[in-house]
Amino acid sequence: MTQSWTGRLHEANSRFEARYPGDPTARQPVHVVYGGAQRFRFDTAAKFGKLALETLRQYGSPYVPETIHRRVVMKLEREPVEDYRIDFEDGYGSRSDAEEDEHADQAGRELARGFREGTLPPFTGIRIKALTNVLAGRAWRTLERFIDAAVDERGGLPENFAVTLPKVTVPDQVSVLDEMLSEIERRFEIANRIAVELMIETPQALINDKGVCAIPAMVEAAGGRCRGIHFGPYDYTSSLNIASTHQSLSHPACDFARQTMLAAVAGTGISVSDGPTKLLPVPVHRGGADLTEAQVAENRAAVNRGMAAHTADIRRALRDGIYQGWDLHPAQLPTRYAATYAFFREGLEAAANRLRNFLDDAQQATLLGNLFDDAASGQGLLNFFLRGHACGALDDADVALTGLTMEEIRGRSFMRILREHRREG
Repeated sequence: MTQSWTGRLHEANSRFEARYPGDPTARQPVHVVYGGAQRFRFDTAAKFGKLALETLRQYGSPYVPETIHRRVVMKLEREPVEDYRIDFEDGYGSRSDAEEDEHADQAGRELARGFREGTLPPFTGIRIKALTNVLAGRAWRTLERFIDAAVDERGGLPENFAVTLPKVTVPDQVSVLDEMLSEIERRFEIANRIAVELMIETPQALINDKGVCAIPAMVEAAGGRCRGIHFGPYDYTSSLNIASTHQSLSHPACDFARQTMLAAVAGTGISVSDGPTKLLPVPVHRGGADLTEAQVAENRAAVNRGMAAHTADIRRALRDGIYQGWDLHPAQLPTRYAATYAFFREGLEAAANRLRNFLDDAQQATLLGNLFDDAASGQGLLNFFLRGHACGALDDADVALTGLTMEEIRGRSFMRILREHRREG
């Protein structure tokens, strides 16, 4: 009898551990920038950085101290965009087949040039059209032509390349995408497996017709390709008949969607991304030196409103455990990094103290023969430093406050660190 139930427990626990391996082990970008495919060029990220710096110089960063401002400037000069999505959906619109064919070929060639010249962000990808009955053929044609052009020019795809699938409603759409990508990988002899991101922007992507959370089945249908799920707040709230004047990331309906997404993939290694802030930090008047004092003041007020709205949305997401979001305009980059850096800097001292105390407590528990069972909290603190260091909010000196080295932090295992420290002790 004892062997029977211990065997069952071992099997069940092993299945759980395989399905829930923990937080993502790879770097997660703090944002993904969406831009219409017709405008994508090999140096788009650098151009975004220059425009972001112009915004920062003209309007400042009124919500952060000078120390964070300097970090933001350095980031915009060094790596202004962490992830860029070449958009053939909402940011592209409806065009003739001939025009989209041309843009798919061009975007593929530009991606290859950026790959060749080293001008691409660390993460890149393409958003195709939804796999509905009307649009599936066009989505496949665009994806095929784009990758054909990119591989022909460079011989492969960049590391951390992904295909984003919008407006998912049923798992079959995801499994078809998996099959499409497998065919493309075989045909073009692509060695690295192409990742997939799923957009949760319909109620049916959250709750299916059986009243069950639909996300796990959709993730499973991706055949192991899914690396993230992204929230589309405006299509989602429209589907719920929420008036456009009330559609925003702060709406309670969006809180429900995001929390459902987080719960559905918690511990699976799949990341969650928030949607975009609709109010952009851009001036309302153009004209430069010809503007009146009143117009200059109105421009500054408009930019500040957009910055404040963007900052509030980012901080809300970070508070709720979502470390990535969408950006739609270069002027949003300063607030993306400023708000993110402020979050990590504000939590640095407390997180460092807690992690150092966890290590001390665990060591003491080991010496006394007790069981230290708070490894999950320790792992969460480790992830705080991993994320903060990856985006530039924290440096090696900040990490050193924990009593650990960056090499230990990059090991990504709190339990391994405990074992090493126990041997050293």
